[in-house]
Amino acid sequence: MVDQVTAPPSTGTTRRWGHPAMAMLAATAALLAVTAGAAARQARPAPTAEATAPRPAGEPIMAIVSIKTQKVTFYDADGWIYRAPVSTGITERETPAGVFALLEKDKDHHSTLYDDAWMPNMQRLTWNGIALHGGPLPGYPASHGCVRMPYGFAERLFDKTRIGMRVIIAPDDPAPVEFSHPALLQPNAEVLAAASGRSETLARAAAEATMAADEAKRAVAEATREATTLTATLRKLEKAKSRADAELAYTDKLLAAAKTDQAKARAEDLKQKATLKATDVATQLDTARADSKPKLDAAATAKDSARAAEAKRSDAAKAATEARLALEPVSIYVSRATRKLYVRRNTHKRARDGGGEEFDASIEVPVTIRDPDKPIGTHVFTAMAQSGAGLRWSVVTIDDGDNAKDALGRITFPQEVLDRIAPTALPRSSIIVSDEPLSSETNYRTEFVAVLSNQPQGGFETRQPSADVYVASDSDAEYGSYGTLYQNDWDPQRVAPRRRSSTQYWRGGQYYRPMQQGWSPW
Repeated sequence: MVDQVTAPPSTGTTRRWGHPAMAMLAATAALLAVTAGAAARQARPAPTAEATAPRPAGEPIMAIVSIKTQKVTFYDADGWIYRAPVSTGITERETPAGVFALLEKDKDHHSTLYDDAWMPNMQRLTWNGIALHGGPLPGYPASHGCVRMPYGFAERLFDKTRIGMRVIIAPDDPAPVEFSHPALLQPNAEVLAAASGRSETLARAAAEATMAADEAKRAVAEATREATTLTATLRKLEKAKSRADAELAYTDKLLAAAKTDQAKARAEDLKQKATLKATDVATQLDTARADSKPKLDAAATAKDSARAAEAKRSDAAKAATEARLALEPVSIYVSRATRKLYVRRNTHKRARDGGGEEFDASIEVPVTIRDPDKPIGTHVFTAMAQSGAGLRWSVVTIDDGDNAKDALGRITFPQEVLDRIAPTALPRSSIIVSDEPLSSETNYRTEFVAVLSNQPQGGFETRQPSADVYVASDSDAEYGSYGTLYQNDWDPQRVAPRRRSSTQYWRGGQYYRPMQQGWSPW
């Protein structure tokens, strides 16, 4: 809407100014008002129209939502490809600014928070209800925290994006800028070339080890059943021998107490029978023991073999998982708030509660940041494409602090982490450097969720937080050396209250939770 300067309504009479100075003052004020109105019209950005880049579009790598200009821009490896107006959250239900990734897609989604409201072509950013979706666009912020896109635009984009695609919601209107720095991941061409073959080889080895472990388990089960039967037989014979020995001892007492020849004869007859019985039971017990010993030894051996096979299966599964994940883009998050470095990769395994996919989250290590009390800003570095044997990177800065180059230069990345993930780094990999901790919305079904604490977060605060999920220990062999992503006692129906607890910390206006206390990947 265009601002207009409207003259005051006429009163039907002519008003006279009492003094020339007052007339001059009135004229000056009117001129200033007109000038200010013109300046406001000039400063207000023109409405964004839907647009497509005049070139073939590649697969979207990231989307940037500008709250200031109410637009979203999608980028492929070579620049912007799609652009459209949006409507973000209203006052007190503001769309949180920060770093997100697509978690789930639903073609025909209906809200569970707002009276079954239709949210077509929904692409989820958090599990507490922040998403991109089609919706009405009045030309200004009007949602309850989501990012509404034009209906047709949302439908066209739905099949072009993939789970894990980076989505940046920025207060202003940033764009990716090409960037290079020695600290950015650069793959090893030989390791990368061999990675696919190595993954296949280790996957076969893991499958064979699993089959061997399953066979060993079956052998243990059979041997255990047989051993259980033998043990029960031995116990019966041992009890029978005890009774026979007791009867024999009783006949000795009867014989000693006999006073007459008749009593002695009867006692001797009982003793002879008891002796035969005791001898027979003892022979049966000795034979059973002799027969059962090799079988019981075999059962023990089968258990030892099964334990060894399970250990081999676990090691093979870890190696196969690590090799498989090495073929996935890797995301690194460095938080100045927690002084930690986190690594995540999408496992592409369906979440066990049926919602979204599971993200590997097992690497969490301390990191050294020079001048840790000085703001570093929030910078998202993204590997846009292969460049020769290396990667071509861009950076998007969404929060003031150091410039991107200085921010990256302040971080000392653990060499053991770099050695582990850099050789197979792929396009779409990213490094996020931020003053912020990871949001409490980050869990095993998300990549990184981090919001700017200096921006309104009404869209978060008016929603129930998602289920309170910890990242468990690395004892689950299914996820190999990357650890288990699933809390043993996790209840998909439980929604934890947003509260401060002994395992929850407050930094920068947000709660964050250490995902694995004292965890070391080596």
